[in-house]
Amino acid sequence: MILKIDHIGIAVNSLEDAVKLYSDMFGLEAEEVETSEAQKIKVAMVQVGENKIELLEPTDSSSVIARYIEKKGEGMHHLALEVSNIEDTLKALKEKGVPLIDSEPRTGVRGTRVVFLDPKGTQRVLIELVER
Repeated sequence: MILKIDHIGIAVNSLEDAVKLYSDMFGLEAEEVETSEAQKIKVAMVQVGENKIELLEPTDSSSVIARYIEKKGEGMHHLALEVSNIEDTLKALKEKGVPLIDSEPRTGVRGTRVVFLDPKGTQRVLIELVER
């Protein structure tokens, strides 16, 4: 089911400033920036050992990330867990009555398949399940 922590998503106003901060502070380099028109975000992944920090900048004021920043400010947005089989994991969670944001997998960045769990059922933590 769960293989590892895949990444931690951090909502930021400026991807450029955030990438510079992680580079200057920790010497970490970001991978190429990817834009998701569907999610209205720009994303940069920063590798940290086996895991990643996903920096998320809104490209439109109507995006989920823009609304998050407006309500809560910049900061940790979600915890992503890599799963071996997203359909099996989703089925098991549905059977357990875990509240979901996504009832079916959707396409995430870098060609992944993702679903989000409702924070109301996960101790107020937005959890993303990722299948590579």
